[in-house]
Amino acid sequence: MAWAGTVAVGVAGAFVSPVVGGAQSPAPAGTLAPAQLARLNLHPYGPTTAPPDFRLRTLEGRTVSLAGVRGQVVLVNFWATWCRECRLEMPALETLHRRFAARGLAVVGVNSREGPAVVAPYLRELDLTFPVLLDSDGTVTRRYGVIGLPTSFLIGRDGHAAALAVGPREWAGPAAVEIVETLLTAAPEELGRPGR
Repeated sequence: MAWAGTVAVGVAGAFVSPVVGGAQSPAPAGTLAPAQLARLNLHPYGPTTAPPDFRLRTLEGRTVSLAGVRGQVVLVNFWATWCRECRLEMPALETLHRRFAARGLAVVGVNSREGPAVVAPYLRELDLTFPVLLDSDGTVTRRYGVIGLPTSFLIGRDGHAAALAVGPREWAGPAAVEIVETLLTAAPEELGRPGR
């Protein structure tokens, strides 16, 4: 089964109840509590949902893979230069990256369906320092089931998907910081357990 199908099931499950973490929604992965997810309007995954690996290049030609950042908390953000909400979200992602990279957070931007000539000036203008990968043909975007931008996936140190955000979020705000702190401090044996 393509992971896009898994994403669709995860999103549908999260929307069963209007309150994330309600009686009918799935238990969140990692040690994230339903209330934490609700504050940022994130949708949980089951404890063993693993996103597909990918290998994409940066503007500089360096190859980055999801497997290569295993052991870190990963925030994968799909975006495009034409997306107004993406542009508004980028400074918050940069703030999160600068604050938590040394502690094990990997913020990874995946540009969807644009080339280096369009992406390079955008990155310079916004002074982004986290890795931005080019998915010029949209292959990874399709594999992840992304149908709207921005879309972000939070992945725990164990490589399992923790949460999904469709649309912009305030990634540098208190709710996001609390979630990142929780994922960063989770002991390896806590990863994959339902929330507390």
